[in-house]
Amino acid sequence: MMPLSIFGFRALWSPYFFIFIIVLTVLYFLLTKKWRHLFEGSEPVTNTEKKYFISAMILLYIIKGSPADLLGHILFSVHMAQMALLLLVVAPLLIMGIPDFIWKKVLSVKLIDRIVRLFTKPVISLLVFTVMFSLNHYPMVLDFIKMSIILHSVFTIMVFLSAFFLWWPVVNTLESHPQLHGLKKIGYVILSAILLTPACSLIIFVDVPVYETYSTGEAWLKAMALCVPAGTLSGLSISGPELFTNMPTLYDQQLGGIIMKVIQELIYVFVIGKIFIKWYREEQLNADEITQKDLLDRQKFTMHG
Repeated sequence: MMPLSIFGFRALWSPYFFIFIIVLTVLYFLLTKKWRHLFEGSEPVTNTEKKYFISAMILLYIIKGSPADLLGHILFSVHMAQMALLLLVVAPLLIMGIPDFIWKKVLSVKLIDRIVRLFTKPVISLLVFTVMFSLNHYPMVLDFIKMSIILHSVFTIMVFLSAFFLWWPVVNTLESHPQLHGLKKIGYVILSAILLTPACSLIIFVDVPVYETYSTGEAWLKAMALCVPAGTLSGLSISGPELFTNMPTLYDQQLGGIIMKVIQELIYVFVIGKIFIKWYREEQLNADEITQKDLLDRQKFTMHG
């Protein structure tokens, strides 16, 4: 097998994207610390919020800037792992990592607020995310957008926004925005898992390779131009992804569907567990408060009696 190093440092480590991540991180700390006084009602950023944001940035670079991104253009299974982490981990981490006072400022723009309120309604957010994810992995669509860096970038951002809308009702803490609670939140997450199952199942159980950009030499080379500088790619004598892996294309494709479903299920089980524990504690707390109130009422009744 040929090593990935033949594509060069720029393709392997995406230095411009690394600089972009650093700029975003610096801007985050400027807004949450040095420039925090510019935001009305701002509060000090918590350590938990900082951990969430930094984790999101590190993971984002690993997904889209490290050799994993290059490998994701060679192996469909790696691409699906990237998408699972981007949509199901990075999106909620960003929402939770950005303090409420920044979200309030962003949502003070009426148009943005209306868009977020519309697309984060549970039924709409579930449908939009399911459609965008399924469409993104429909063979003709994926092959088409991987031929253009502009289309690929725009479509990736759109799918990411749909994931943002999906997670907003679950993890946002703004009092002014609708939130799901308790069992409704659990049902919402379970329904999301169910709706994604058909798309993953089609990929897992199809018995022929369906993505030209992962199986056909010419289409694959055009797709590789998205992450490899043109000068570097033209100077290489390569014909297809089979030069970099021993895994048959069909197995790689099926593995991709399995990886997406497994990562999704693990994340959703973790999220549902946290939601259930929080809901149970709140119910216990409410029950204790009601019990204490009843005892006080009885004591008052006894004293007056």
